[in-house]
Order: sequence, then C-alpha cells, then structure tokens
Amino acid sequence: MRTWIRRSLTGLAAATVVLGGLTACGARGEHSRGWSDERITEVRGKVVDRISGKLDLNAEQKTKLAALADEVIASRKLMRGDSANPRGDLQALIAGDRFDRSRAQQLLDQKLQAAQANGPKVLAAFGDFYDSLNPEQQKQVRERLEKRGHRWWGRG
Repeated sequence: MRTWIRRSLTGLAAATVVLGGLTACGARGEHSRGWSDERITEVRGKVVDRISGKLDLNAEQKTKLAALADEVIASRKLMRGDSANPRGDLQALIAGDRFDRSRAQQLLDQKLQAAQANGPKVLAAFGDFYDSLNPEQQKQVRERLEKRGHRWWGRG
C-alpha cells in the first residue's frame, strides 16, 4: 500500500478515535447547546480525562493525548472551513432542480486540501501518543478499536 494512503488512513483512524470520544461525551441530551469553541474545549477536557483514566496514563502520556486532541480539533476546524453553516452549504447543493456539481466539487476540494494540510500533524501526534504507551496500554487501545461500539470510550 502506498505510504500516503496508509498515512491518510491512520490519520482518519486517529481523528475518528478522538472525535468519536468527543461525540460520545457530548451526546448527553444537550444538543441545543451546539458546538461552540467553549463547549469543544470543555468536552475535549472530559474526553482526555476519561481516556487517561481508562488507560491509566502518566503525565507525559496525558500531555501527548492532549496534543493529539488539539490537532484533531484544529483539523476539524480546517475541514469545516469558513462556513458558518456547513449543513446549509450541503443543503444548498440540492436546493434547486439540479445538483450543483461545481459547488460540490469546490467543497470537496476544500475538505481534501484541509485534510492534506493538517493530516501529517494529526498522524505525528497520534504516533507520538501511541508510541508513548506501554505494551499493555497499546493492547487496550487495540481491543477498544476491535470492540468499537456506539460508545467507544464511554461508560462500561
């Protein structure tokens, strides 16, 4: 497999891990609050604490996990772009009689450029975090990925 494909897939997996944690932690009936920067920071802290507890991380490992969370959040912001309403942007593609292919292609290009620009940082942060884990902690991460139910790092 080509190196860039492998790295892209690893980055996507890393983003899924952290964003899945953010989603699981944030999906507690408070949908009306939305995803403000303050709420993202609040949820990020809870997710880092939860994962740190589950894996019994030391201070250095927790710092690396926090750096990974920061990179994923930055990547999320880049993927969102300048739009105040990404869902509205998608709805606009099908608002008329015809699908707006050129605008859809622009949106896709924007997302791909964002992923390519920030992907290496996310991969590096994930690699630094994973490599800092001891073999038992790495085993726990692999087992969680294998189980990977609806609530990845949630209760239970």
